[in-house]
Amino acid sequence: MFYTVYSDDKGNIFESKKYLPVGRAGNRFVEIQEQDLIELPSGAELMMLPGRHPVGISRKDGRFSLVEDGRNVFAVGAVLPQGYTRTLLPAYTSNKGKRGKPLPLFGYTAVAFKGDRFYIAAKKTDETDRWDPKWFNTPELPDLINQKCDKFPENRILKQLARCALDYGCFTAQNIFYERWEGGIPVSPTCNAACLGCISKQPAECCPSPQARINFIPSIKEVVELGVSHLLNAEQPIISFGQGCEGEPTMAGDLLVAAVLKIREKVAKGVININTNGSRTGVINKLCEAGLNSMRVSIISADEGIYNIYYNPKGYQLKNVKQSIITAKDKGVFVSLNLLTFPGVTDREDQVEALLRFLRETGVDMVQFRNLNIDPEFFMNALPPSGNEIFGINNLIKILRHELPHLRIGNCTPYLLS
Repeated sequence: MFYTVYSDDKGNIFESKKYLPVGRAGNRFVEIQEQDLIELPSGAELMMLPGRHPVGISRKDGRFSLVEDGRNVFAVGAVLPQGYTRTLLPAYTSNKGKRGKPLPLFGYTAVAFKGDRFYIAAKKTDETDRWDPKWFNTPELPDLINQKCDKFPENRILKQLARCALDYGCFTAQNIFYERWEGGIPVSPTCNAACLGCISKQPAECCPSPQARINFIPSIKEVVELGVSHLLNAEQPIISFGQGCEGEPTMAGDLLVAAVLKIREKVAKGVININTNGSRTGVINKLCEAGLNSMRVSIISADEGIYNIYYNPKGYQLKNVKQSIITAKDKGVFVSLNLLTFPGVTDREDQVEALLRFLRETGVDMVQFRNLNIDPEFFMNALPPSGNEIFGINNLIKILRHELPHLRIGNCTPYLLS
């Protein structure tokens, strides 16, 4: 039997055999079933959720109840490594009915306990192990950073990436120094959206940003020398524009187009990818002609109302995003949706129907599920109420596979594009 997990005010985690585990889908409490759970994977972290009182199902009367053990207790959530998609949120209420300071920007997942092991409400959705934490933050990383910075001493992007690699533990930054797989090259300090869950720039009244945004526009030389070096020397090389430490990369459109052209003059192999909101179709078209062959477009919903609430777009609309995808597909570019996933919203009936229409109309090659990093209450309070049926994340994945059998489903940008 699975039991509820909770924390004391010192961060110690306990199980309570008086309560069965509960998850949350949007604003609805849901009894966690055995089929909802997998063992806590390597690289996952358990976190105390301060000011949030855990909810379980009382074994005495079978009702949703506040977990009590005679002291101040807090809910617990798990933060997952790449390759796993959460299916339920932690179940809690804000202490004394008041929502305090928003939680830090993580993708909190429901947790349960059985025997001597923790379990989470999640599904493994990508088989690659390239993002397994065991490959990162290794003892030799500082030396590799020094060697790379010595090789390109005037490159300011490398200085940014060194900070991202060491201070923030960013895997795409670290890959530049490990010379392998997907390596990030940030280029743009500005953005034309103001996302509720932006990890590099937040208003003062919200939760703090977990990393600092790049504060300069690099030169073409800085971009090209890093891009060429990675594509020539890395294992299964991908260079990616549009990282967590920058704004929207197409805001530096002229720079990017010129840099991609020069990189492709020197290196034909490897993947040049952009992570983008897809707002600037003209820039996307030029990048495709210059040699871009992979594009991942961030989207939270194919419904314009929810899309606008989350992204707060400036000077563009969802129809521009759609046109950018169609343009890239017409140019032969492999296109993924970076689907910001939130149980109880993404898997709502109206959202699933809108997503299916969007995928059919654009011809997207892949959906990459990305757990939305945000305080659940903060996000739900920003959305209008909905009475739509919630299918569940597992059923959403089944629907996508049934309705669009050609569609790839995963969490990471693939190296092989065919």
